[in-house]
Amino acid sequence: MKGEDILKIEHVSFRYEKENVLEDITFSVPKGAFVGLVGPNGSGKSTLLKCILGLLKPQKGHIYLFGTRVSSFKDWHRIGFVSQKANSFNTGFPATVYEVVASGLTAKLGLFRFFTSKEKQAVLEAIEAVGMSKFRHQNIGELSGGQQQRVFIARAIVSKPELLILDEPTVGVDVHHVQNFYAMLDELNRHLGITLLLVTHDIGTITEKVTHVACLNKHLYFHGKAEEFAELQEKELSHFYGHPLYVLSHQH
Repeated sequence: MKGEDILKIEHVSFRYEKENVLEDITFSVPKGAFVGLVGPNGSGKSTLLKCILGLLKPQKGHIYLFGTRVSSFKDWHRIGFVSQKANSFNTGFPATVYEVVASGLTAKLGLFRFFTSKEKQAVLEAIEAVGMSKFRHQNIGELSGGQQQRVFIARAIVSKPELLILDEPTVGVDVHHVQNFYAMLDELNRHLGITLLLVTHDIGTITEKVTHVACLNKHLYFHGKAEEFAELQEKELSHFYGHPLYVLSHQH
């Protein structure tokens, strides 16, 4: 049901040896939300993602996915993940867009089996959802960085996850195509109903695109609706980030 928390983070703290990286982090991601997670380099964003994905275990606190503690969570097909370096994929590998996206089904279906017509249709739908249908027979290595990133998002959504986590997805995307890229994410959220958690440095864009913002710098400095975040003064944001910050809008 709408409003249900898909992700809940409760009083999470994490440290590497003696260095505190996350301190008492608490926030949630409701079903249907498009949440932007922002913060400077070294703020703990990547560490928090690893805790959410069960790759690291917090020293304190708990994380719940769909109401289940991460340590006991088994339904990973309900979550899609696109890493910051998704486009460091070996693009010389002889695989078409269709084949790369289809590989997103192997974790769910097994490596050595034939796809049914329904599964083939799911691949085509995922490719269409990211606007790459006309490239489906093209080799992945022949595409631009932004096009490759769209393909990796299609691979992440082909198994129809309910939550999609993206770590700096505009890395490698040409600046002129960033707006189209965010419009595509907005389409996934609004029309396919996928809940999104987006890690980004692009504050100007997220205040226009996301529904909620979490601002992290070891502590959680802000969590709320995007319009509330947009009303924060640059002076306040500079305090969050620890250095002067100027917010640029991308609206035309």
